[in-house]
Order: sequence, then C-alpha cells, then structure tokens
Amino acid sequence: MSIRPICLALLDDRSLFRKILKYYLSSQPDMSVFIQVSETHTLLDRLRETSVDVLLMDLFMPGLSGVDAVKAVLNEVPGIKIVVLSMNVNIKLINMLLDVGVYGYVSKSDEPEEMLHAIRSAAGGRIYRNKWFTEALYWSKQANINGCLNDEVDILNEREKKILQMIWEEKSNKEISEDLFIGIRSVEKIRQDMKEKTGVQSTVGLLKYGLNKMIIDPPFVEMGSYQGKSL
Repeated sequence: MSIRPICLALLDDRSLFRKILKYYLSSQPDMSVFIQVSETHTLLDRLRETSVDVLLMDLFMPGLSGVDAVKAVLNEVPGIKIVVLSMNVNIKLINMLLDVGVYGYVSKSDEPEEMLHAIRSAAGGRIYRNKWFTEALYWSKQANINGCLNDEVDILNEREKKILQMIWEEKSNKEISEDLFIGIRSVEKIRQDMKEKTGVQSTVGLLKYGLNKMIIDPPFVEMGSYQGKSL
C-alpha cells in the first residue's frame, strides 16, 4: 500500500532559489510540492483552495513578513505546520516564532538533510529540536532568570509536571497515556489545560515554563555538537 506524500507549500521571494528548492523536495519519495509563491497574501489565497501539510517559508517577504506573516497564516489555516527556512538566526526572533507555534526553524546555511528532518517531524506533528531550538530555549531561560521571573508561584500539579517532563523526553500522547493509565484524549485535555494555566500558546511555551520553573532541567550542549531531534 502506497503512503500519501507530505504535501508542501513554499514561500520565498527569490524565484531561482524557490524553483531549485521545489526540484530538490520533489525528488524526495515522500514529498510533493503543491504550492510555490513569492508573497504572503498570494500564499493565503492559494491555501484557501489547496490543502497542504507543511509550509516551508522564509520570514521576510514583500508586504506581510516576519512574525506577522506566521500569525496570518496560522489564523487562516490553524492546522498547518510551519517550518521557517531563513538566513536570519537571531535567537530572540526564533524564540518569538516558537512561541507563536512554528514547528521548526532551519537556517539556509544548514545542511539540506536538516530541512528534510524538520519537514518530516512537522508532518508527524512533532516540533523539530535542533541547535536553534536549543539556543532559543536557553536564551529564554536566561532572560527569565535575569528578569527574576522565577519567583512566581508554580501553578502546575504533580501529574501535570510529570506530563511536562514526558513531553521533554519526546514521548507521544499515546506513550504518556500508557505510562499514566489514562486515555489519549485525557492527555490532550491536560496539555491544553496546562497551556491555559501558564498562559502560553504552544508546546514550546510549556517547555520554557518547565525550564524556568526548574520542573525540567535538561543539559544544554554546544551548538556545533547538537544533533537535531523531533518533539
């Protein structure tokens, strides 16, 4: 039985780069490029007509760009998975984009395989944890420590803390439900309740909360030695 390929949309304002990228991605046996456009508003129009799994986008387009462009896409197509592909590696910006809800951030100077891993992770509903993800989490933790934000009362109960640790350990909702002897829908509801309690919008936001409250305390590694993972 054949497996349906990952349906992709590409957003980049450089025509040659976009066409080369389309050719490269289309050569992957599990990927198919349905949309390739150079401008955000055109992308939104196309997404109203064509369903895609993952959007691979640069940040700085003519017109709407940056975090605003990501928010506009997510407002128009809430279920789409976004992987950012950009030359900009400003950690503060990456931190903001992870909070908004992108599934991965890949530099255009990274190896092509890094981009493929990020796309496949996003298509599977998993956040791609590479060196930029790790640096953004570290930056956020240091910013909160410097701002003395750790004095706030921790509002998660013990079960929620345990689930948060399991999320960091890359366990799926199914694995968490089996470990805790609860239903998958119960896990999904608890994760949503945790976001509402902590005032965050994404899984990355939950992880930042866990780091800042020292609920989870993973070792951070040097950027050059970090191997990408999915979450």
